[in-house]
Amino acid sequence: MSAGLVIDAELRRGGFALALDCELPEGCTTALVGPNGSGKSTVVELLAGLLPISRGSVTLAGRVLERAPGLRLPPQARGLGVVFQGLALFPSLSAVDNVAYGLRSRGVARGVARAEALRWLERFELAEVATRRPGELSGGQAQRVALARAMIGRPPLLLLDEPMSALDVEARGAARSLLRGWLAAAPGVKLLVTHDLDDARAVADRMLVLDAGRVVAEGAVGELLAAPPPFLAAMLRG
Repeated sequence: MSAGLVIDAELRRGGFALALDCELPEGCTTALVGPNGSGKSTVVELLAGLLPISRGSVTLAGRVLERAPGLRLPPQARGLGVVFQGLALFPSLSAVDNVAYGLRSRGVARGVARAEALRWLERFELAEVATRRPGELSGGQAQRVALARAMIGRPPLLLLDEPMSALDVEARGAARSLLRGWLAAAPGVKLLVTHDLDDARAVADRMLVLDAGRVVAEGAVGELLAAPPPFLAAMLRG
């Protein structure tokens, strides 16, 4: 039985069809890349439990998250960590309360959750902004708060949907290096969704290339970029 994430599923959303048959190994960071409209964010919503599949199953570390028809764990029962595109921090909460939110939602006492959140902020070199709200943070600080919030519960699956989209070009280079180190130390399956091949090259171990709802190439990042199949070669030129 696989310790990773196994997806053999189809989903229809209006006129768009997504059909996946792939496995993401535990311990690796996998980048999901593809052009706009290829279905990348739909994959995130599927895994997070926000969209139902029409056929097949999704299994994580031997635990069935969804099997059509009839079995579908709701988002809050999946125990995943998610960094959404745009980060989606709660604007009325401080940095420490944003990070503590995941633990609080699972019933952890406020004092215990905040103490653990402070430890994570220290790990991400953010202790000095613990009481600030998202509007008072730089793009890089907000990114780290969102990542700490997703990782605090040590989830078996960490989903990162364009986590660097809010950063400017100068901040992005430094963030890639830091993100790779944080993800390398994190347990479980890690999926980075990005349209930027530089993000994939800098952060991920493996890569899945998605086009029109299908995986058209997969393998180690270095191998795929060194000898890209035609579709990926077109992305590199573009």
